[in-house]
Amino acid sequence: MSKMNTMYNYDEIVKKIELYCAEQDRCKFDVNQKLIKWGIDNISIKNILNNLIEEKFIDEIRYAKSFARGKFKIKKWGRIKISSMLRSKNISESNIIKGISQIDIEEYTETLLRIIEKKEKLLKQDNPIIKKNKLFQYLKQKGFENDLIWDNINNN
Repeated sequence: MSKMNTMYNYDEIVKKIELYCAEQDRCKFDVNQKLIKWGIDNISIKNILNNLIEEKFIDEIRYAKSFARGKFKIKKWGRIKISSMLRSKNISESNIIKGISQIDIEEYTETLLRIIEKKEKLLKQDNPIIKKNKLFQYLKQKGFENDLIWDNINNN
Protein backbone atom coordinates (compact mmCIF):
# COMPACT_ATOMS: atom_id res chain seq x y z
CA MET A 1 0.00 0.00 0.00
CA SER A 2 1.32 3.38 -0.96
CA LYS A 3 0.78 6.48 1.14
CA MET A 4 -1.85 9.05 0.34
CA ASN A 5 -0.61 11.52 -2.27
CA THR A 6 0.77 14.42 -0.21
CA MET A 7 0.29 17.04 -2.94
CA TYR A 8 -3.48 17.04 -2.36
CA ASN A 9 -5.68 16.31 0.61
CA TYR A 10 -8.48 13.75 0.40
CA ASP A 11 -11.19 16.30 -0.49
CA GLU A 12 -9.05 17.80 -3.26
CA ILE A 13 -8.42 14.34 -4.71
CA VAL A 14 -12.15 13.58 -4.64
CA LYS A 15 -12.93 16.85 -6.45
CA LYS A 16 -10.19 16.22 -8.99
CA ILE A 17 -11.42 12.69 -9.75
CA GLU A 18 -15.03 13.90 -9.93
CA LEU A 19 -13.96 16.37 -12.63
CA TYR A 20 -12.14 13.54 -14.42
CA CYS A 21 -15.36 11.49 -14.38
CA ALA A 22 -17.52 14.46 -15.40
CA GLU A 23 -15.57 15.25 -18.56
CA GLN A 24 -16.53 11.88 -20.12
CA ASP A 25 -17.98 8.54 -19.02
CA ARG A 26 -15.46 6.49 -17.04
CA CYS A 27 -15.51 2.94 -15.71
CA LYS A 28 -14.25 1.72 -12.33
CA PHE A 29 -11.16 0.22 -13.97
CA ASP A 30 -10.05 3.53 -15.54
CA VAL A 31 -10.70 5.53 -12.37
CA ASN A 32 -8.92 2.93 -10.25
CA GLN A 33 -5.88 3.08 -12.58
CA LYS A 34 -5.85 6.89 -12.39
CA LEU A 35 -5.98 6.85 -8.58
CA ILE A 36 -3.18 4.26 -8.40
CA LYS A 37 -1.11 6.45 -10.74
CA TRP A 38 -1.68 9.36 -8.37
CA GLY A 39 -0.31 7.22 -5.51
CA ILE A 40 -3.57 6.92 -3.57
CA ASP A 41 -3.74 4.09 -1.03
CA ASN A 42 -6.05 1.10 -1.56
CA ILE A 43 -8.48 1.92 1.26
CA SER A 44 -8.95 5.46 -0.02
CA ILE A 45 -9.39 4.18 -3.59
CA LYS A 46 -12.12 1.81 -2.45
CA ASN A 47 -13.92 4.60 -0.56
CA ILE A 48 -13.59 7.04 -3.45
CA LEU A 49 -14.85 4.48 -5.99
CA ASN A 50 -17.85 3.60 -3.81
CA ASN A 51 -18.69 7.28 -3.44
CA LEU A 52 -18.32 7.94 -7.17
CA ILE A 53 -20.67 5.05 -7.96
CA GLU A 54 -23.19 6.18 -5.35
CA GLU A 55 -23.10 9.73 -6.72
CA LYS A 56 -23.46 8.41 -10.33
CA PHE A 57 -20.10 9.76 -11.46
CA ILE A 58 -19.36 6.15 -12.45
CA ASP A 59 -22.08 4.05 -14.08
CA GLU A 60 -20.79 0.94 -15.85
CA ILE A 61 -23.95 0.48 -17.97
CA ARG A 62 -23.77 4.08 -19.16
CA TYR A 63 -20.04 3.64 -19.78
CA ALA A 64 -20.53 0.44 -21.82
CA LYS A 65 -23.22 2.09 -23.93
CA SER A 66 -21.24 5.26 -24.66
CA PHE A 67 -18.02 3.26 -25.27
CA ALA A 68 -19.78 0.97 -27.76
CA ARG A 69 -21.50 3.85 -29.59
CA GLY A 70 -18.31 5.90 -29.73
CA LYS A 71 -15.95 3.16 -30.90
CA PHE A 72 -18.43 2.07 -33.56
CA LYS A 73 -19.31 5.55 -34.86
CA ILE A 74 -15.87 7.14 -34.66
CA LYS A 75 -13.37 4.29 -35.08
CA LYS A 76 -15.67 1.94 -37.05
CA TRP A 77 -14.90 -0.96 -34.72
CA GLY A 78 -16.93 -4.16 -34.89
CA ARG A 79 -18.79 -5.74 -31.99
CA ILE A 80 -16.05 -8.30 -31.28
CA LYS A 81 -13.35 -5.66 -30.77
CA ILE A 82 -15.67 -3.46 -28.71
CA SER A 83 -16.63 -6.41 -26.49
CA SER A 84 -13.01 -7.41 -26.07
CA MET A 85 -11.97 -3.90 -25.05
CA LEU A 86 -14.84 -3.69 -22.54
CA ARG A 87 -13.81 -7.06 -21.07
CA SER A 88 -10.26 -5.74 -20.68
CA LYS A 89 -11.74 -3.00 -18.47
CA ASN A 90 -13.55 -5.61 -16.32
CA ILE A 91 -17.01 -4.65 -17.56
CA SER A 92 -19.53 -7.44 -16.85
CA GLU A 93 -20.92 -9.54 -19.70
CA SER A 94 -24.45 -8.25 -19.06
CA ASN A 95 -23.23 -4.64 -19.34
CA ILE A 96 -21.24 -5.51 -22.48
CA ILE A 97 -24.43 -6.88 -24.04
CA LYS A 98 -26.29 -3.70 -23.06
CA GLY A 99 -23.51 -1.63 -24.60
CA ILE A 100 -23.37 -3.59 -27.84
CA SER A 101 -27.16 -3.42 -28.15
CA GLN A 102 -26.76 0.34 -28.76
CA ILE A 103 -25.43 -0.44 -32.23
CA ASP A 104 -28.19 -0.53 -34.84
CA ILE A 105 -27.82 -3.69 -36.96
CA GLU A 106 -28.72 -1.91 -40.22
CA GLU A 107 -26.18 0.84 -39.56
CA TYR A 108 -23.65 -1.83 -38.56
CA THR A 109 -24.08 -3.68 -41.86
CA GLU A 110 -24.04 -0.45 -43.88
CA THR A 111 -20.81 0.58 -42.15
CA LEU A 112 -19.27 -2.81 -42.91
CA LEU A 113 -20.23 -2.45 -46.59
CA ARG A 114 -18.74 1.07 -46.77
CA ILE A 115 -15.51 -0.18 -45.21
CA ILE A 116 -15.36 -3.07 -47.70
CA GLU A 117 -15.96 -0.72 -50.62
CA LYS A 118 -13.33 1.78 -49.45
CA LYS A 119 -10.72 -0.87 -48.62
CA GLU A 120 -11.28 -2.74 -51.92
CA LYS A 121 -10.36 0.41 -53.84
CA LEU A 122 -7.13 0.74 -51.86
CA LEU A 123 -6.02 -2.87 -52.35
CA LYS A 124 -3.66 -3.20 -55.29
CA GLN A 125 -4.29 -6.89 -55.87
CA ASP A 126 -5.39 -8.62 -59.08
CA ASN A 127 -5.92 -12.08 -57.58
CA PRO A 128 -9.53 -12.09 -56.24
CA ILE A 129 -8.80 -14.80 -53.63
CA ILE A 130 -5.85 -12.90 -52.16
CA LYS A 131 -7.88 -9.67 -52.30
CA LYS A 132 -10.78 -11.30 -50.39
CA ASN A 133 -8.39 -12.72 -47.80
CA LYS A 134 -6.76 -9.32 -47.26
CA LEU A 135 -10.19 -7.74 -46.90
CA PHE A 136 -11.20 -10.44 -44.45
CA GLN A 137 -8.06 -9.94 -42.32
CA TYR A 138 -8.57 -6.19 -42.25
CA LEU A 139 -12.22 -6.47 -41.17
CA LYS A 140 -11.43 -9.16 -38.62
CA GLN A 141 -8.79 -6.85 -37.11
CA LYS A 142 -11.47 -4.12 -36.90
CA GLY A 143 -13.58 -6.55 -34.85
CA PHE A 144 -16.31 -7.65 -37.23
CA GLU A 145 -17.77 -11.15 -37.07
CA ASN A 146 -16.31 -13.78 -39.45
CA ASP A 147 -19.63 -14.93 -40.93
CA LEU A 148 -20.81 -11.36 -41.46
CA ILE A 149 -17.53 -10.46 -43.16
CA TRP A 150 -17.62 -13.44 -45.54
CA ASP A 151 -21.31 -12.95 -46.34
CA ASN A 152 -20.68 -9.33 -47.30
CA ILE A 153 -17.38 -9.89 -49.12
CA ASN A 154 -18.92 -12.69 -51.20
CA ASN A 155 -22.07 -10.71 -52.01
CA ASN A 156 -20.14 -7.60 -52.98
